[in-house]
Amino acid sequence: MPNETIYEELGVPHVVNATGTKTRIGGSRIRPEAVEAMAQASEAFVRLSDLQARASELIADVTGADAGYVTCGASSALALGAAACIAGDDIGAMARLPETEGVPDEIVMPRTHRTGYDHALRAAGANIVDVGSNDRHLGTGSRNVEPWEIADAIDENTAAVAYMEKSYTEPPLGVVCDIAHDNGVPVIVDAAAELPPVSNLSAFIEAGADLVAFSGGKAIRGPQTTGILAGRKDLVESVAAQHLDMHAAEQVWEPALELVNPNELGGVPRQGIGRSMKVGKEELVGLIRALQLFVEDDHDARISEWLDRSERIAEELDAVSGYETHLTADDKTAVAPEVVVSVDAELAGVTATDVVRGLRREEPRVFVGADALSDGEFTVNPMCLTDAEAEYAVERIVAQVEG
Repeated sequence: MPNETIYEELGVPHVVNATGTKTRIGGSRIRPEAVEAMAQASEAFVRLSDLQARASELIADVTGADAGYVTCGASSALALGAAACIAGDDIGAMARLPETEGVPDEIVMPRTHRTGYDHALRAAGANIVDVGSNDRHLGTGSRNVEPWEIADAIDENTAAVAYMEKSYTEPPLGVVCDIAHDNGVPVIVDAAAELPPVSNLSAFIEAGADLVAFSGGKAIRGPQTTGILAGRKDLVESVAAQHLDMHAAEQVWEPALELVNPNELGGVPRQGIGRSMKVGKEELVGLIRALQLFVEDDHDARISEWLDRSERIAEELDAVSGYETHLTADDKTAVAPEVVVSVDAELAGVTATDVVRGLRREEPRVFVGADALSDGEFTVNPMCLTDAEAEYAVERIVAQVEG
């Protein structure tokens, strides 16, 4: 199996990644071209507002948004987006966040869109207002969220509406945007893992979203610590004002005018809520290069490669007593066609939980998807595997039954 990596040299077992672009095990494989660009960026200095302004142009070009910004991950993009919706161009409000007394701070969100990741919105000072129910999931025959429930929840305290983008979320994003805009509030979309297809870079903006957050370290294969926020120019300007290093004398404070207009702010903002979310010049350059290459990729060829790898994995695991497989390619809920492995505990002699736990305790560790252990299932995702690693992962998954 794999030669010893830098992690073994440091005394830490490395991971064979058969679960996809999970942050907890390092996200994706950064593009070599991005690594090279980062190394070059480390050799010189640059005014970060100039670099962010250039990144904004590129993000606008590929998303169709007014402007864009590079953040330190999709979660940071959500936090900064919420801060922009709450504070706007009020530098006093910016300085007080996450304290929100005197300014609208509620973010309306369909109950079935709530996840642990919306903590990022609350970190900026937002209070999330749940709407809707879980009726569809409970089998009552009703929808989870009706459009009128979103409209009914918007009032003078509403700063934004938040939306978690998945192929199955409801109501449709366009409907939600129309409701929000009719009431004069913006829509923030969490699309962190919704690439590919590359068309999704612009789809949510086209549907009317005011801010869209993407991960830079997943399918784009930029630095793991980067994210992208695309959207309205005024909101991106507020993000920049709350994120850039503002430790400057007002007399000589001249950030890139394409990004921040000092005259509109009326003074130099304090170190804002984004100060703890800094993005270095190396990460900025790496993300810019990775995004350029992502747009140029042959995504049909990549998906075909993933499907072929998944089919080979499924065929091998299907031959094992106690394992039964199918692919997720047809349901479109996963970016890549994952192999779903159902474990018959009586035939296999182990449960799905036993398999996943055993794989993670090996050296190297093998990570497979563990979101459906309660159903006796685990998944194998082809995105971050080489062919050699896929063969090794299959060997070790089989060994959990035969060993």
